[in-house]
Amino acid sequence: MAGILSGKTALVTGASSGIGRGAAVALAEAGAQVALVARRGERLKDLAAQIEAAGGKALARVADVTDEADVSGAVEDTVGHFGGLDILVNAAGMTQTGKVENGNLDDWRYVFELNFWASLYTSRAAIPALKAGGGDIVNISSTAGRRAVGPTFGPYAASKFALTAFNESLRAEVTLAGIRVCIIEPGATATEIHEHIKDEKVREFTRNHVEKDGAMQPEDVAAAIVFAVSLPPRVNVSQLVIRPTVDARVL
Repeated sequence: MAGILSGKTALVTGASSGIGRGAAVALAEAGAQVALVARRGERLKDLAAQIEAAGGKALARVADVTDEADVSGAVEDTVGHFGGLDILVNAAGMTQTGKVENGNLDDWRYVFELNFWASLYTSRAAIPALKAGGGDIVNISSTAGRRAVGPTFGPYAASKFALTAFNESLRAEVTLAGIRVCIIEPGATATEIHEHIKDEKVREFTRNHVEKDGAMQPEDVAAAIVFAVSLPPRVNVSQLVIRPTVDARVL
């Protein structure tokens, strides 16, 4: 595909669904060759076939982004297959409920593994390749990383707040190497994020929130990603908040 990102290589985590899938499609449509990383291999193969049928180039790479060695291998395979890496999009994520006093700490740990540590692992592995020609790291957060809502979503909000701090620290670290770092914080977006919530009432509440009339679609967030990585190298959009128009004042 010809486009503003022609000649670029992108790696997208969480590419089997939601914002990750939307990002992979949008980056390919903009001309980038895309490495698709997630655990659900069949979905990745279907998406790679879709991208290639439209004239793009894609690599499906099954990996568990909470496993540092697996992540490093995925980055190495991407560089080996495409000859380099220019864009990293950390879109893998999930939510789970839990209170501090009596919540399941294993749930807290796993939310942090996927929402925070995975982005650190992929960024750490990708930096050497990105330094070769400059590039972009885009971390997908949430408006919940700006304001924690109630006691129920503590693990999710805390992990996203941590991701914001990590993003700014990383930007300061790699900016002189020509690597831009951006965090995108979407509001309600129609994804599968509610599906793994254990509490049935909270799961239904979350589903209604992300699927309500006027909620954003994954392709809306993907458009913001393409915007951020398509700007001239002298411009770094370090933080971008996007919300549904119908409820722009709330999460």
